[in-house]
Amino acid sequence: MKTVKRTGLILPEFRLSPFILVLLVLVGSCVTPYQPDTQSIGSALVVEGLITDQPGPYAVNLSQTANYSYASLNLLISGATVILADNAGNQEVLKEIRPGSYQTAPNGIRGVAGRSYKISIRTASGKQYESPLELLKPAPPITQLKYEYQYNPAPFENDKKNTWEVFLDTKDPETPGDYYRWIWKNYEFTPACKLSDNINAEGFYVGIPCCTNCWNINQCYSNCINISSDAAINGKAISRQYIMSVPFTSRSSYYLEVEQQSISPGAFQFFNSVKKLVNNTGGLFDSAPATVGGNLKCISNPDEVVYGYFGAAGVSVMALKVDRTKDAVGIPNGKNIALDNMAPCLVCENSIYRTPNKPRFWDQ
Repeated sequence: MKTVKRTGLILPEFRLSPFILVLLVLVGSCVTPYQPDTQSIGSALVVEGLITDQPGPYAVNLSQTANYSYASLNLLISGATVILADNAGNQEVLKEIRPGSYQTAPNGIRGVAGRSYKISIRTASGKQYESPLELLKPAPPITQLKYEYQYNPAPFENDKKNTWEVFLDTKDPETPGDYYRWIWKNYEFTPACKLSDNINAEGFYVGIPCCTNCWNINQCYSNCINISSDAAINGKAISRQYIMSVPFTSRSSYYLEVEQQSISPGAFQFFNSVKKLVNNTGGLFDSAPATVGGNLKCISNPDEVVYGYFGAAGVSVMALKVDRTKDAVGIPNGKNIALDNMAPCLVCENSIYRTPNKPRFWDQ
C-alpha cells in the first residue's frame, strides 16, 4: 500500500484566459441568417526571438500559421538553419533543441550594448528570411521595486480579494527616443513534478515528488503587454510603474524577477500593435483587426508575408520577495498538495514552465 505524506504546501492555481466569443443573433422567421465566407490568412512564417546583454543562451522560435480550419493552430518549423550575427563579424548557428525552437550555446555569442544584431533563416524547403540589424541599447537600472497590499471585497475568490500590487521606479536617460518593455517571472519552489487531476477525499491533490530541487515558473504573455516611451517624460524619473498583482494563493513569500527592457522603436510599434489587438473588445469604436507587421523579410520572395519580430534589448533586472503572511483576509486560494513518497520520483525538466536551476537572486 502506498503511503501519502502531507506537506501542507499550497501552490497557485493557474488559469488560462478564455477566448472572447461573439454571438450574432438574428431575430425574425422571415430573415435568412447571413453566413460570411471564412477567411484564412494562409501559410506564413512566424518568428519570435530576442537577444539581450544578459547571459545567454538566446532562443529563436519558428512556427507556421495553419489554415483557419485548424482553429488558429501554429505548426512548428523543424530542420531550419538559423544564424545569429552582429555588425562586428561575429555569428553563430543556433542548435534546434526541440522542434521549432533554436538556441545559442551557453558559451556562445553574447549580446553587447552598442552592437547591432540580426538573424538569417533558411528553411528545409530552401526559403530564406532575414531581419534588419537592430541596435542593442543599454537599459537604465531599476532603482526600486515595491509592493502595496490591496483588499477588494467584491471578487468572489480570495486570490482576487487579496492582492499585492507591484510597482517599479527608474530614471529615464537625458537622451530622447527611449522605449521600454517590462516583463516578470514568478518562481515557486515545488516538491511535486506531477499532480493528480482531481483532489482526493481529504481535499488534497496527490503529487509525485521531483528527483531534485525544482521551481515552477509563472509569467504573463500576450495578454499583459507592458510598454512605454519617454515621449512625455524624457530625462525624468519614472515612478510607480505598475508591473503586476500578486495573488493570494499561499502564505509563503512570492518570489518575483522583473526585467526592464530597452527596446527599439520598431519593437515598440510591434508590441503596441499587438497590445491593441489583444485588448480589442469588439466594440463599435474599436479599431478593425489588422495584420501586425514584424521586421523580417523573405529574401527569396519579397512579397511573402512574415509574422513576428526578432529584437535586441538591453536589460536591467531586479528581484522582489512579497510577504503574504500579513494583512490578507481569509485563507489562500491555492492547491493543497500531498506527496506520494512511494512513487518513483520524476525529473524536473528545464522549460519555460519549470526549472531545476535555482533562480539567481533566490537567496538574497
